[in-house]
Amino acid sequence: MQHLYVKVAGAVCIAGVLALVVTMLLVGSPKNSAAAGHKLGTKDAPESVRPSIKVVHKGADPSSLVATLTETTPDFATPGGPQTGTVPATWYGAPSALPVLAQDNGYLEVRLAQRPNGSTAWIASSAATLSSTPYKIVVDLATEHLMLYKAGHLLMSAPAGIGTVQDPTPTGNFFVVLYAAPPSAAWGPFVMVTSGHSDAISDYEESGDAIVAIHGPLGEDATIGTTGARVSHGCVRLHDVDLAQLRTVPVGSPVQIIS
Repeated sequence: MQHLYVKVAGAVCIAGVLALVVTMLLVGSPKNSAAAGHKLGTKDAPESVRPSIKVVHKGADPSSLVATLTETTPDFATPGGPQTGTVPATWYGAPSALPVLAQDNGYLEVRLAQRPNGSTAWIASSAATLSSTPYKIVVDLATEHLMLYKAGHLLMSAPAGIGTVQDPTPTGNFFVVLYAAPPSAAWGPFVMVTSGHSDAISDYEESGDAIVAIHGPLGEDATIGTTGARVSHGCVRLHDVDLAQLRTVPVGSPVQIIS
């Protein structure tokens, strides 16, 4: 059996059945994770597109389009423009299911899982299949709560353990990348890996990256309580009963972290 290795705060645990080695906050990244030419978004700026582009998703939309890649595909600077790199068909062994931001004449602008935060790429629509997700996760760092929405309706508001002042949880627009098996019961029923990367930690214990995940309390139930707390290196910790409610959220669903 192949295993997923998860390293947090110096502890290494065997956690499951993905064909890769992952280091998590946090979770590590492959050496070629940041392809040249990816555009860096500003976390506080609204998404904008050229007038000729048909917008298919904005943060307030009740449903979001998701492009699941069928092959490794070229990354274009603009629709039909010069190629600047490639977008991998899989990331850590999981299919690349990427939120669609806009479309234009057979091309899709998609959000990427790799560094830097806010990276996007234009890909040919023929390289992906489209689906939609009604779910959206919002993590409010000011209130230390996680909210789950479906079709714009609030399903859950739960207290969360977020990053400390020294290692804050990054803000921005991210998405659900994959689900990993928990290393132990302390992690809750599963680990939800997001596309967010720590702004404070660039190389966690020589893993090459530091990726934000949503998981169980790791023994901090009492500290998280009913109001939330700053207890992590950047990940989001939930009580097990609250984490379990996120399992219906498909990969590619948006995760917005606000301050």
